[in-house]
Amino acid sequence: MNRKLLKAYLFLITNFLFKMPKKSLKKKNPKNKKKQIKLLKIIVEELIGKQPVEIVDLLVGKKHVNEFIIAKKLRLTINQTRNILYKLSDYGLVSFIRKKDRKKGWYIYFWTLNPYQTLSLLEENLKKKLEELESLLKNRKESNHYFCKVCFIEVNEETALLNNFTCPECNGVYELADNTKAINEINDKIVKIKKEIETASIEKSKEGEEITLKKSRKLKAAKKREEKKSGKKDKKSKKIHRKMKESKKLKNKQISKKIKLKKSKALNKKSKSKKIIKRP
Repeated sequence: MNRKLLKAYLFLITNFLFKMPKKSLKKKNPKNKKKQIKLLKIIVEELIGKQPVEIVDLLVGKKHVNEFIIAKKLRLTINQTRNILYKLSDYGLVSFIRKKDRKKGWYIYFWTLNPYQTLSLLEENLKKKLEELESLLKNRKESNHYFCKVCFIEVNEETALLNNFTCPECNGVYELADNTKAINEINDKIVKIKKEIETASIEKSKEGEEITLKKSRKLKAAKKREEKKSGKKDKKSKKIHRKMKESKKLKNKQISKKIKLKKSKALNKKSKSKKIIKRP
């Protein structure tokens, strides 16, 4: 008996595990969201400044957020928040819809963050920075640089030659600068930016996949609606056709009945007239 109970118990557990809904198994990793938020904050800070960075936390993963709620949470006036959001919309990082308040009569704006556009812009900016750093590294490796010990001013070889290797500020002699420290710093920056570009491209591809999935779902839903509508139309047309047929049949029956009645009446009249004539 115990063995049978154990088998039944195992069977129930296996069935429960395999028949679990997919949504419960596929949970989004919060670390990936944190990465994305960090990247989005970087580009917002670069474009507008440090103050509106908190706006990312308010808009990420949400749709049509009320501008008055944003203003309240940022502790800014509605005009200040609108200025920030308009600047972001100029770069295509946010989109909005507006609705008229029936009581007050003015328009309220509802804002949505565009993560794909934001990440693509960040990727472009990082690639530009990488190009600049690579050209700077090349310059550091290929040419000499000189500095003044008194003024702490560093110049390239061309400017040093123009000034006869003397500082125009203090008339001190330029000394040859050691490029190894500067080269190492640039290399570290290049490595960091390359990692940021990689993470930005990964997050961008994820967002792109989500957008395509949403679009496909919308298309499928639209197709289903159209199919339902067409099915309803077909049903309606079939019903109308049936009703038409039924009405035609009824009309034909009525006409046939009328003809039969007329014929019977005519026959009755004839029989009556014959009877009248036969009387003496």
